[in-house]
Amino acid sequence: MAGYKSRVISLTKRPGHSFGFYLRVEQGEEGHLIRCLEMGGPAELAGMRDGDRILRVNGEFVDGLSHSEVVEKVRISGASVTFHILDEASYMLAKAQGLNLSNPQSTPVANGVAKQALKPKLCYLVKSSSGYGFSLRSVKGEQGLFMTEVIQGNVADRAGVSANDRLLEINGENVEGSTHEQVVDKIKLAGSSIMLLLIEEETDRHYQNMRMKIGAWLATAKYLPHKPCVVNMTKGPDGYGFLLKEEINLTGHFIKDIDRGSPAEIAGLKEMDRLVSVNGKDVDDCSHEQVVEQIRLSGNKCCLLVVNKETDQMYKQAKVSPMLFLEEMDSSSPPSYTEAINLPVPVRPSTPVQERKEELKPKLCKMEKTSAGYGFHLNSIQGVPGQYIKEVVKGGAADRAGLVDDDIVVEVNGVNVEQSSHEEVVALIRNSGNSLQILVAKKSIYDQLKAKGVAVTRLLLGETSYAQVHTADTTAEEVERHEEARPETPTEPERKRTTSSLSQDSIDERL
Repeated sequence: MAGYKSRVISLTKRPGHSFGFYLRVEQGEEGHLIRCLEMGGPAELAGMRDGDRILRVNGEFVDGLSHSEVVEKVRISGASVTFHILDEASYMLAKAQGLNLSNPQSTPVANGVAKQALKPKLCYLVKSSSGYGFSLRSVKGEQGLFMTEVIQGNVADRAGVSANDRLLEINGENVEGSTHEQVVDKIKLAGSSIMLLLIEEETDRHYQNMRMKIGAWLATAKYLPHKPCVVNMTKGPDGYGFLLKEEINLTGHFIKDIDRGSPAEIAGLKEMDRLVSVNGKDVDDCSHEQVVEQIRLSGNKCCLLVVNKETDQMYKQAKVSPMLFLEEMDSSSPPSYTEAINLPVPVRPSTPVQERKEELKPKLCKMEKTSAGYGFHLNSIQGVPGQYIKEVVKGGAADRAGLVDDDIVVEVNGVNVEQSSHEEVVALIRNSGNSLQILVAKKSIYDQLKAKGVAVTRLLLGETSYAQVHTADTTAEEVERHEEARPETPTEPERKRTTSSLSQDSIDERL
């Protein structure tokens, strides 16, 4: 069993931007700390958390280096850098136990023999007709309450309770300062189930010698009967195949409407599973839009941690996050987190399954110009009618408004441009000021409508086709997926492709 599990995080920054965090050394704190994460920045999106420690930079162990040396190694990496990160609790525990952090497989050593990391334990007991199967004892002059008379094969024994374990918490509430009678009353009032935080004698001595505060965040979850589910998915032609929803009167992000035979169903997602993390990042405190964005940025692969209702209630009873389970896992390598700037956007619409096949409708994209322009290129091929979208800048106005590479441009600000020249369309966009409305259609949809002799206009949007109208503030799950391969375009040598950049205030013609 590994002594700790670091996370591998790869970051890429755009020219003139930072990675989105501060690296600090602080008085009284060991290690190189991650602080002041920029909301929505590369580091925050990739899964870094406040208080994380950097162990390695581009594979080189840096925990023993000075602050300036680590900063320099990050700087000379240029626009991309890879970190090995350890969360704060694991880092402090590893230091307290004397682990060799330069060796990711290191474990505590006693008398030359490796042993498992010392941790308190969470034990979940469901009362039987004969009770819980343990008694409490207190020793005069000795602080604390201890387990005794643990009946072999009974509830407590099966839950991982051992004789002489010291009781620390009941249902997430510390009871170290409570009297014997007060603790007995709490157990009686707990109902049909109870969550105990216990510590064995050897482990207790270890933490006391280290003068470390003990809490559930340090505990092992291996004795808990219900386990969170780690779901690894590879996106299919129609996305991952599920909806993410918020439920009335429930806190959290829930899995709904799983498509039959989809990657989500095959990977084991279930209806009403609650989503705990995306690619190792806790999403409990994230908004719905932020969680959807995390999934979109995953590219073609995504790792989710979910809990069903029973597991969720058990962890809530302990007042601890199911992330404890994920952080303790050592059966597989941790995922790599990347700011996938140029990855396709896997999005799932909020429409019934039967409507997602290939709805023959264009989409109206509304956007406001930013200091970086609209964030796309307008392309055309000499001798071939029509204009199409290229090089949509990730996170730019066009991207947030729903434009996708190879969309066919039909209208600009209500003016049909299907037969217009490249220069005419560019002029229309240039003269639109700081606001722009473009009616576009995916090439496959455009070709099908034309084959049917149907004019592509805003009238096709209809009153109920809200999924086809986008603004720069449209949430990810409201945008139609565009997962088909890019269509082929004529590439005869004698034809010249014309491109106009709409990523800057000035439009540069590339001939």
